[in-house]
Amino acid sequence: MSMIRDLRAVVRPSLRKSNALHNAYDTTRDPSASSAVVDCAVYRDGRRLESGNCRTPHEAMLQVREEGGFAWIGLHEPTEEEFAGIAREFGLHPLAVEDAVHAHQRPKLERYDDTLFTVFKTIHYVEHAELTATSEVVETGEVMCFTGRDFVITVRHGGHGSLRALRHRLQDDPELLAKGPSAVLHSIADHVVDGYIAVAGALQDDIDEVEIEVFSTPAKGSPRGSDAGRIYQLKREVLEFKRAVSPLLRPMQLLSERPMRLIDPDIQKYFRDVADHLARVHEEVIGFDELLNSILQANLAQATVAQNEDMRKITSWAAIVAVPTMICGVYGMNFKHMPELGWRYGYPMVLGFIGVVCFSIHRMLKRNGWL
Repeated sequence: MSMIRDLRAVVRPSLRKSNALHNAYDTTRDPSASSAVVDCAVYRDGRRLESGNCRTPHEAMLQVREEGGFAWIGLHEPTEEEFAGIAREFGLHPLAVEDAVHAHQRPKLERYDDTLFTVFKTIHYVEHAELTATSEVVETGEVMCFTGRDFVITVRHGGHGSLRALRHRLQDDPELLAKGPSAVLHSIADHVVDGYIAVAGALQDDIDEVEIEVFSTPAKGSPRGSDAGRIYQLKREVLEFKRAVSPLLRPMQLLSERPMRLIDPDIQKYFRDVADHLARVHEEVIGFDELLNSILQANLAQATVAQNEDMRKITSWAAIVAVPTMICGVYGMNFKHMPELGWRYGYPMVLGFIGVVCFSIHRMLKRNGWL
């Protein structure tokens, strides 16, 4: 079918370049607005109805019951009071409603009667001029999706991950939207995973930069092992990324493999593509974690080697200084009968002897790599 053939071209946005990632923050909602509803529309036969700019979700469902199609309601950080009416209108399960309001959930897929509740963790790459031990590299948000037979409710938490551009792209392809709420769910999943791919590429650049600096010759005055703080901070950020990606693997497998009444069979095929991309990102994140472990161990080993080299140098100079210290200590005891005390050249001879012995020790230690 032509609409399926063009599916990926429509719903998959081009990967964002790292220098444009900071523009991902949403400005669609007026902070002073009292309502959490960002957008509310009714779609029939893949097209947004002219009268679909509904003022309330209740009006949207009345229109769906009268004219058919499905409603797509977008919310941003709703309160319990704001979401209570919507939950009653669409018959949402209290447990899912509680998760949607309070956020901070693991990515998951749950089924409540005739509603699918899906949680996605969104990842935003934070641009920085220089990676430091306190740099924030990634920020997380959440997109929760209630998918029913004739409605889709998206609840977004966080300042990034806006779905406005995604909604516009879907509206430009009526054949795709005609597949109903499952097409919207797939598009959201694909959008989120595409964000993972973009962030993974940016993190790869940061890790490469740290790796090059660790194994390059340090600048004069810069001690070995000074990159440990940056490496550890980057490792923490990768761990946060991993917490968003890993739990989503099972839900995507279920959506791509298990037949579900709420998922159109033609759309389900394309969840496999999302699952494959997610698996690839997961492998990259696991690789990032292991690579950072190796870099951190190498950095600490370099610091240990540098300390050993310093200790050897200190020990070598202590051995050289011990020679004049011992001889001068002996002659400083002020005994009357000591060798060469009455000889005119005794003093120069002792100084020469000290110099020869110190030079010999220095040469031997330098030849052995201690100095």
